[in-house]
Amino acid sequence: MTTLQSSTQRTTTHDTPPAERLVLGAMMFGTAVDEPTSFAVLDRFVDAGGRWIDTADCYAFWASESGYGGQSEELLGRWLAARPGMRDRILLSTKFGAEPRDAAGWPASRTGLSAAAIREQITGSLRRLGTDRVDLVWAHMEDRSVPIEETADACAALVSDGVAARAGTSNHPAWRVERARRHAVAQGKEPVSVVQHAYSYLQPRPGTLTGNHRFGWLSDDLVDLAAVEGLDVWAYTPLLSGAYDNPAKPIPEVFDHPGSTQRLAVLDDVAAQVGASRGQVVLAWLTARGIRPMLGGSKVNQLDAAVAALALEVPAELLERMNEVDATAPRA
Repeated sequence: MTTLQSSTQRTTTHDTPPAERLVLGAMMFGTAVDEPTSFAVLDRFVDAGGRWIDTADCYAFWASESGYGGQSEELLGRWLAARPGMRDRILLSTKFGAEPRDAAGWPASRTGLSAAAIREQITGSLRRLGTDRVDLVWAHMEDRSVPIEETADACAALVSDGVAARAGTSNHPAWRVERARRHAVAQGKEPVSVVQHAYSYLQPRPGTLTGNHRFGWLSDDLVDLAAVEGLDVWAYTPLLSGAYDNPAKPIPEVFDHPGSTQRLAVLDDVAAQVGASRGQVVLAWLTARGIRPMLGGSKVNQLDAAVAALALEVPAELLERMNEVDATAPRA
């Protein structure tokens, strides 16, 4: 079996600090996670060697009193302002396209991915973050009202203007990612080079929706595209919001099928053999496949456990057993 060979994997080696292989998701910072706790988690992440911090202009509109987002970016801006020199130590990732225009009408009413909307949104993000550049921008959720070529051109313009170092897509089907890339390359412009989707060791039942996005789950097509084109792959909700290890959080119903029973049995056995938790093994398995996990933890101890997971040495034969438990896992 071949392995996903993206630039994520090529740069993720045992010489890399474990935390550098992780993305810290700042979704609930400034809303459900208060400022002192958010600052403590951010400080610990950087102290551990972490670099990538991910946010979005719409975070977290559903948890805010106003019904609009921006709180996460604003908190990160305050944290950066309070930590002189920190901006040069971290890598910032933010998204656009999913912020409500009418708080009562989401998702039908949202900012979207037209060229004008993208430029307006990134301008707001930079203001809130207190910086003149980000290291990665994302088209957050697909916008079928706009030609994907227009979105691709707008993302490429952000790179050529020095506003962003790279661009990616989140929650887009593989065919639209490839169409955007093909258009950009044909125009001599910078193509999107990263994809971000939900993914974990357990796989949902076919035909089920795992969140708010029709194409939110990382599909076999996307894994194959990433392997062939050398795209980075980021995975959000890799720990199923704590369900692997927290008895108070049941495994979501969309994962309730015989394949999950088999996978959980293998996961339990591997975890026992390496002396780690289920969630830690899942994180180690993802990075072994060349996928960068995103942690949305709200506590320092959760972050410490994730960093420890990425330092795990899971024997190749155990990883292979996890891969081969059934035929549903995406293959590169």
